[in-house]
Amino acid sequence: MPVAYLLGLAETQFLDFPRLPPSRLAYVGLRDLDLAEKKLLRHLKARGTFVATMTDVDAFGIGHVMRAAFDSLGYAPDDDATADDRPPLHLSYDVDAVDPQHAPATGTAVRGGLSFREAHYICEAAWATGALGSMDIVEVNESLADAAHAQQTVNLAASLVASACGDAIL
Repeated sequence: MPVAYLLGLAETQFLDFPRLPPSRLAYVGLRDLDLAEKKLLRHLKARGTFVATMTDVDAFGIGHVMRAAFDSLGYAPDDDATADDRPPLHLSYDVDAVDPQHAPATGTAVRGGLSFREAHYICEAAWATGALGSMDIVEVNESLADAAHAQQTVNLAASLVASACGDAIL
């Protein structure tokens, strides 16, 4: 819902604030959408939002999808722009995008999500832009699983944050 406010799609009681253009938004790894979500995403995509489903990830690979997402946002890795030339990037990471095999303690545990490596690659790629300014991670709900599965999800979330902060394989 906060994104709906930022895009000007929902009423707000707050004072006027800058709106986020749809072209400054990217969704990666979508699956299990209801009809209203599909309609909204089609609306946003027509106005410049980058939208990639898990079908896109399966067909093209997470590397290609993330390059396309960052390119659409103006963070192409091969351009000469520095972080000072671009607005900071915010990564909002919804853990239920990850397959429940790796993140079982989440509100919408639906099979067919991101693999462990795909989940980390998103964060590593965001860090590699040199423009990552902030991140939030949501939908970690340890009350929805036994202690071991809750800890598994918490550990995944922590390692995703570490990857977004530059922790890499090499």
